[in-house]
Amino acid sequence: MKLRYLIVLIAVVAMSCGPKKGIVTKKKESRTSKTVVKEREESSKTVVKPAVVTETKAPSSVDVYIDLYAEIAKSKMRSHKIPASITLAQGILESGSGSGRLAVKANNHFGIKCHGWSGDKIYHDDDRSQECFRKYPKAEMSYEDHSEFLTGRSRYADLFQLDEDDYKGWAKGLRAAGYATDRKYPEKLISLIERYKLYEYDEEVLNPSSKRSTRKSTTIIEDAEKSNANNHIISKGDTLYSLSRLYNTTVEALKAKNNLKSNDLTIGQKLIIPN
Repeated sequence: MKLRYLIVLIAVVAMSCGPKKGIVTKKKESRTSKTVVKEREESSKTVVKPAVVTETKAPSSVDVYIDLYAEIAKSKMRSHKIPASITLAQGILESGSGSGRLAVKANNHFGIKCHGWSGDKIYHDDDRSQECFRKYPKAEMSYEDHSEFLTGRSRYADLFQLDEDDYKGWAKGLRAAGYATDRKYPEKLISLIERYKLYEYDEEVLNPSSKRSTRKSTTIIEDAEKSNANNHIISKGDTLYSLSRLYNTTVEALKAKNNLKSNDLTIGQKLIIPN
């Protein structure tokens, strides 16, 4: 009898051990599967690369100024033999890149004083209080008057004996001839010319086949490199007659160059100015 009880007890113990082993095995399998999933997740994370964001800088006021007036400066170099680099550097310096009071209120980009001027005037503090400065209807006329001012005065005559691309000689000569009272005026002009590579515009005039490559424009000028002609965007008050006077040409030449059938102009219209 005791033997039967002993056999039954052994059988119960054996049956109770079986399920325990199964539970342990399942726990191990569960842990293994969790580890594999975690490794896969970490692996997928390392594959993803962050997007590269490229910042685009807005053009400076100087760059915008250069793009607006470079073609006019080149035109004056062709007609008056004044380096385009010097004209642009003076315009940048004297007008504060077009933001100075004389430029904004009077379209005077070169700080030219009245000196017998019969046109409109503006008064501005300079070396002395409330000095008289010339006032122009358009900025382009300031560029034209600047060229006439330099070529029409004997004190600047020695400058025109220099090579047309000698911007350093011109910068020093302007100060010596009395254009400016600032002793550092030559250094300021030369610094602007070299910083913004304005001398490349001189090269374009002297060597029309050369192309500017190191300086990038911030605006698009259609066909600017295909022709040596100026482009003029029509604004309020422009007439063919005023443009002919401004660019030293004739009304008929303007009409022929632009295939115009009448004298009517539209604001925003682009005209090609004949050489």
